[in-house]
Amino acid sequence: MDNWKTMIGRGMLPGAAASLTSTVALALCGKHDSGSHYGATNAVSHWIYGDKAFRHSEPSMKYTLVGYAIHHASALFWAAIFEQLAGKVLDKKDVKSTAIAAAAASAVACFVDYQMTPHRLKPGYERRLTTGSMALVYAAFGVGLAAGALMNRR
Repeated sequence: MDNWKTMIGRGMLPGAAASLTSTVALALCGKHDSGSHYGATNAVSHWIYGDKAFRHSEPSMKYTLVGYAIHHASALFWAAIFEQLAGKVLDKKDVKSTAIAAAAASAVACFVDYQMTPHRLKPGYERRLTTGSMALVYAAFGVGLAAGALMNRR
């Protein structure tokens, strides 16, 4: 049980950092690709609200807040797994090794999100972003994971 508590606890900072960095990327890429800072985050709320979420471009409690909450929870989930599986590498406090582990974790998250997850549970922002922007979002996610893991070990 202590192992789970430690994993979840250690995943909080990297998860929050990954959520924030990738949400900034979603907003910037979303504005570039589909004209809305909020559309890509709103699209995540399709888990709850269905296809209407893909079309909503304005900020709202209904779509934006729910989309961000789902995205944030997902980031915490991936960060907890990252901390559990890469903990020994992360404990070395080496920036290069941490960055490589975070990039690998982000790539695995992307693979699972788009190759193993049922359509209904995919992130949804793929409906508002180009492939290049999707790569930037996952790269930002990895940067957040790495930064959070390094902060955990300062």
